[in-house]
Amino acid sequence: MKKKWLTVMLALTMIIVSLAACSGNGGEKNNEGSTTNSPSNNPSTTPAADPQQYGDTGGLTLPIVKEPTTITYMLPSNAANLNDNKLVVNEILKRTGIKVEFQTYSPQTYQDKLKVVVASGKLPDIFTGLKSAELKKIGQQKGVAAITDYVDALPNFKKLYVEENPWVIKSYGDQNGNLYTWPIFNLNRDVNHGFLYRKDIFDKLGIQEWTNTEEFYQALKKLKEAYPDSYPYASKGLANIFRDWSFGWRLGNTDNYPAYYDEKDGLWKFASVQPAHKEMLDFMKKLYNEGLIDPEFLTDTQDSWTTKMTTDKSFVTWDWIGRLDLFYNQIKSQNPEYDLRYGNPVGPTGNVRSLPEVSDFSIAVANNKNTEISLKLLDYLTSPSGSELMTIGVEGVNFEWGPDGFPIYPELADLPLVDIGVLEDRYSMWLEGAYLRPDRRSVYYKFSEKEQEAQDKILNGDKREARDPILNFTDEEISILSELQTSLQKAAEEFNAKYILDKNYGEKQWTDWVGNAAKNGAEQVIKVYNDAQKRFDEKK
Repeated sequence: MKKKWLTVMLALTMIIVSLAACSGNGGEKNNEGSTTNSPSNNPSTTPAADPQQYGDTGGLTLPIVKEPTTITYMLPSNAANLNDNKLVVNEILKRTGIKVEFQTYSPQTYQDKLKVVVASGKLPDIFTGLKSAELKKIGQQKGVAAITDYVDALPNFKKLYVEENPWVIKSYGDQNGNLYTWPIFNLNRDVNHGFLYRKDIFDKLGIQEWTNTEEFYQALKKLKEAYPDSYPYASKGLANIFRDWSFGWRLGNTDNYPAYYDEKDGLWKFASVQPAHKEMLDFMKKLYNEGLIDPEFLTDTQDSWTTKMTTDKSFVTWDWIGRLDLFYNQIKSQNPEYDLRYGNPVGPTGNVRSLPEVSDFSIAVANNKNTEISLKLLDYLTSPSGSELMTIGVEGVNFEWGPDGFPIYPELADLPLVDIGVLEDRYSMWLEGAYLRPDRRSVYYKFSEKEQEAQDKILNGDKREARDPILNFTDEEISILSELQTSLQKAAEEFNAKYILDKNYGEKQWTDWVGNAAKNGAEQVIKVYNDAQKRFDEKK
């Protein structure tokens, strides 16, 4: 493993040298071969804008450039013809003087294309998708910009990430305090996943929604009694079920599981060897042995799971809240009584995950003659004005405000549902890597009655686990984690499955697993996390 990691790092270093050389040419050509920043290539100069014309720009002066300037922006999207007279492209040009050329590839092929582009050394002005560690390496060789070098020219970035959330640079920057990736602020819904249950079946059988783990178990037993050929709980999450359930046992972490932060001790721990993890596995094993959980819960496909959850084969699951209405719309003609609802969390804590307020999509800016212009464009998209443009639109042009405070799109009135996918395809809004501060008045946050019920149930009951710190690792620590963490997680998942499925697995096998995990690097991995946590705490 160490030799493989060294080979990867040597290859990356060669790419970095190439990037530094190519990016230092002044960036006179974009990666499609057309020249940029040349007034002779543009039909007209940009008129000065009224500072108040486009709403709250957060102190950023518009237009950003006096002469029309082309910026290339690479991101994943399935939408077609994003640059063909689309509202966002035209409006950005009108407001900022910047003509954005979106270079898009399908999410399925995007990473492969990105590798080719990075290897070529001809970086787009703005792009997304590289891992944080890769960006730091490239940034330290001057291939991509250190955003922190331009803070005083970026009022929205400065306000959000220097003044109000200074931990962002500490968590996402390099060891010298340089940040190479532009964060996304306040994207996540408060509640987006959890346990779902067939309320119509519960009501039919007189079963009350559970409020704790024992009641959850008893509800599944009653369902099995009424429908003996069913498996009341079904899952399509494969091995992710252990992470998804872990928050209810205070073992969860959204990004680094099975590593998690124990707030009581102020220490990072390996979830898969904790006594609470064994309690969770014992509970799952009981469900499996009694036929209350689908035997295919670790292998089921989306289509098979969908069939079970839309018939009388399964009645409880864990998934995204959009499924509440999606399944109803799919089945209502055959079963108008179908009623999938958001259920209480399961586990001793009675809590679900807390989603991060700041997200990292690894949005980076190439070091070239367009660097400051590109960064100011990102700063505009981070402002309230840019946020409204990218996630709601232009009032009076493509939307009007409805009586409920959410936008109405007259041109889309014939569509059964206006979601962010429709807005992306029609207007180039909601492009992944280009929405940097979503407006909470957007349709993405307009919840159905069932989705709002989920928000209220968790928020009103204060049923979310605390967010774990986001740590910053040294190159040596990244090397250790790369070598050990994936194999440890795979080993943990294999043990979890055997423990649940094999009736002969019990105390002895659990004790053996705990010892083997330590021998295979669990303690070494957790030491890395706690060393990084110590540095994090010292910087407070």
